[in-house]
Amino acid sequence: MSLRSRAFSSGIAALFGILIFTSSAFTHELRPAYLELREENAGEFSALWKTPMRGDRRLALSPEFSFPHEIVTPLITRQTDDAAVQTWKFRASSPVRGGQIRIAGLEGTMTDALIRIEFTDGTTWTERLTPQQPYAVIPKELSVFGVASVYTKLGIEHILFGIDHLLFVLGLIMIARGGWLLVKTVSAFTVSHCLTLTAATLGWVYVPQQPVEAVIALSIVFVAVEAVHCYQGRQSLTSRAPWLVALTFGFLHGLGFAGVLSETGLPAGHIPAALLFFSAGVEAGHLLFVGLVVSAITFVKRIELFLPRWADMIPPYAIGSFAMFWMMERISLF
Repeated sequence: MSLRSRAFSSGIAALFGILIFTSSAFTHELRPAYLELREENAGEFSALWKTPMRGDRRLALSPEFSFPHEIVTPLITRQTDDAAVQTWKFRASSPVRGGQIRIAGLEGTMTDALIRIEFTDGTTWTERLTPQQPYAVIPKELSVFGVASVYTKLGIEHILFGIDHLLFVLGLIMIARGGWLLVKTVSAFTVSHCLTLTAATLGWVYVPQQPVEAVIALSIVFVAVEAVHCYQGRQSLTSRAPWLVALTFGFLHGLGFAGVLSETGLPAGHIPAALLFFSAGVEAGHLLFVGLVVSAITFVKRIELFLPRWADMIPPYAIGSFAMFWMMERISLF
């Protein structure tokens, strides 16, 4: 193996270690809380509050409203696999628009909270709260700029914190190895997942989410195996045309991205803008990750850091192992 190839492999190995370490440290904290308010009659709302679980304990978070309101039904709590869900109804005695929503306890976590309110006039407001800013004022009029800001951030965060998507892209980079072939591969992945993201979000295509997630894990296993073959010098259709693999599996990854929007929802009256800016956020995060990988490889080449020859196989074998575990876990949930 040439020095250039050794430096490439060393960069991938170092970056893979960083990626796995950071993702394992923060994966559970990064699942967002979710508050949904639906106005059923003027001033009367049904509320759904979903908070992430840590084992048998949920995060100590609770929504607070600045506008006067009266709870008119008992609070019902149920538990899912990874979250606690609470539902109730309340009646607001003053306008909700212009009031403030705060998530108490959010500042002491490393997670976010998504807020979504549907009004009887058909308008929808969505906002993302963070530990740095755990509150927001409900606008009296919905702004397209606000929609753009929220959904762009959602797209960026979903791809950067979606460890399965990142490992798939990392596998493609290991196969393509840079240059024009990498550009074609990344472009094919972008085109394909944008198409299915749009189609699924707009309801033109429907595929159950659990099988999609399982096949996404299988796609990572596939690129990991092909990366091993490339390191061993075997020639295949994948090594000659990785863009074809990116195009094919990209359709499935787009369906996975659409699952996020199905949970968050799209604001009525601004559906095209929300979809456009979520897609733009996903692409921005995607390109940022590719740029980080290429920069890491360039850095390793300059400092001439070369790992032992057996280290070349660590990233593809580890990626394949993680993905196989995810696939079996997701299949067990069918």
